Amino acid sequence: MSERSTRTWRHRLGRLVTGRGGPDTRFGARLAAGAALTALAAVPFSLALVLVESHWAPLHRLDQDVAERLHRSALGSPAWVRVLDFLTHVAWGPLTMRLLVAGAVVWLLWRRAFRLAAWAAVTATTGGLVGLLVKNVVERARPHLPDPVAHAPGFSFPSGHAMTATTSCAVLLLVLLPLVPRAWRPLPWVLATVAVLGVGYTRVALGVHWVSDVVGGWLLGLAVVTATTLAFEAWRADIGRSRTTPTEGLEPEIVTDSPEPMGRPGSR
Repeated sequence: MSERSTRTWRHRLGRLVTGRGGPDTRFGARLAAGAALTALAAVPFSLALVLVESHWAPLHRLDQDVAERLHRSALGSPAWVRVLDFLTHVAWGPLTMRLLVAGAVVWLLWRRAFRLAAWAAVTATTGGLVGLLVKNVVERARPHLPDPVAHAPGFSFPSGHAMTATTSCAVLLLVLLPLVPRAWRPLPWVLATVAVLGVGYTRVALGVHWVSDVVGGWLLGLAVVTATTLAFEAWRADIGRSRTTPTEGLEPEIVTDSPEPMGRPGSR
């Protein structure tokens, strides 16, 4: 390669890395970065899936030990089982989570934040469909415990409850955080964390999921949210808006009278 060609390629690479150049260059850089981050977010779930499918002995022992220990606790306390059942099916149940997201979508449509509403609906729907698809591909059996205190249909990996809680809480946080005063923003994060961890605990304690099912649901939910969020951030970049952080919410402009620009793409 000639010295002139070398300089040309270095110049192009520099423009790609620094973000300078035409729209196609910037879009290509964002697309590559988004694909890389999505793949990175999917790595932990992929690892968990491989370990489950290969029947890795340490993971199998962990699943068995935790399931049996929590099952013994549940057998000794019928009242605690009723509490767990309420938490897993009502307070943090998939129907409750989906209704909350649906309510947020309706509110966003009323606010004319159409793209954010589409993001919330697509994230929740994609999470449910991907989780169902993986369940039917893996076909992992649920725990079979003596004197079961609860039953659940379908396959076990990943936990649909855990995945739905993860995607739904992420949607609600990223949509509604801009409405919360900055001093109070740690509170929604604490509530979301308690819900996600809590529903995972209830599924294992009731004997309808293994620990690895719950962890798989959390990881797959995070991967889905990462992918859709990066797509939304690419749209924000295309219209000239700055990147946001999870502490700000996905679209801080939701608090304004015009959450979405009405002009041509690329205008602020």
